[in-house]
Amino acid sequence: MPQEILIENMKLQTGSHIKVLGDIKPGANLFRINLGKDENTIGLHFNPRFRPYFQENVIVFNTLKHGRWEQEKWERNTYFVPGERVLICIIFDGKQFLVNLPNDNQVVFPNRLNLEEINFMSINGDFTIKKVDFE
Repeated sequence: MPQEILIENMKLQTGSHIKVLGDIKPGANLFRINLGKDENTIGLHFNPRFRPYFQENVIVFNTLKHGRWEQEKWERNTYFVPGERVLICIIFDGKQFLVNLPNDNQVVFPNRLNLEEINFMSINGDFTIKKVDFE
């Protein structure tokens, strides 16, 4: 049974840290973490994808503005492996999202929508959530 978390009315301000601990399911195709204003206005779409379902292991970053996806940014996914536990820390600094990945790696994605706070978060896909923290 798929697991999904949906949180609304969060009012996370600039400088907020969001930590997600979970297990990538064995045989995973993908999982998603979305942060934004609401389900139609996503400032950060974080989407690791895995072979063989996709051509290669990548992380797709994107923005959803008024229900329409913007241009994707792709990063080669050498950070996540199906069957492993991971900690993902996302820092919202107002100008950008800093995504801290395993092995002290970091990817920066711009705040294309100029969001001043994060009110919405969803996590879904082939991922078992163990813990979500906000600082």
